[in-house]
Amino acid sequence: MRKITLLMVVVSLLGACAISTNAAPVADEKRIPVDIRRTTFIVNDADKSLKLYRDALGLKVIYDQDINTPMEDGNIRKRRLVLLEANDDYVGLIGILQYIYPLKPQRKEKFDEPVPGDPIIVINATDLDTRWEKIASSPGVKVIEAPKLVHYPRAGGGKIAVKMSMIQDPDGYWLEINHLLDAPAKASD
Repeated sequence: MRKITLLMVVVSLLGACAISTNAAPVADEKRIPVDIRRTTFIVNDADKSLKLYRDALGLKVIYDQDINTPMEDGNIRKRRLVLLEANDDYVGLIGILQYIYPLKPQRKEKFDEPVPGDPIIVINATDLDTRWEKIASSPGVKVIEAPKLVHYPRAGGGKIAVKMSMIQDPDGYWLEINHLLDAPAKASD
């Protein structure tokens, strides 16, 4: 039994290494002149959002500034912008933008599932099992689905195994937090 458990751990680690090596930049000859740099969430309370994105998910803060600009009426527009990175400092960033003055109106409609117009941000966390309790207990987080194993079909046959969870952050943004257990989908799929 102990040998089987050890073998399963080794196979899992090798699989994780293989998956992480698939996450590479596009080859120069295949690059297009467009990168998706970041997604910015407009939030009510940047500090509350940081408890999820920085503290629970482990993203690194690379920028945190108050931005003050004059308005036509003579007042000063005040915002706070925080940028967070995972493994790349140029693409895949998340921005947290809090309007301090003037305050922005709140979205009125609330749905218990994503609808057209709602983005879903997909985050891969190779340590989802150990990180999940901290994510789920972050202030204002609504757990939609706890982690469960899902198999997505490949076009050429076969499956992609993913441990998948779904939450809403304190401001209602949908986050699918996964642990990819197989090679990711690719153009040949």
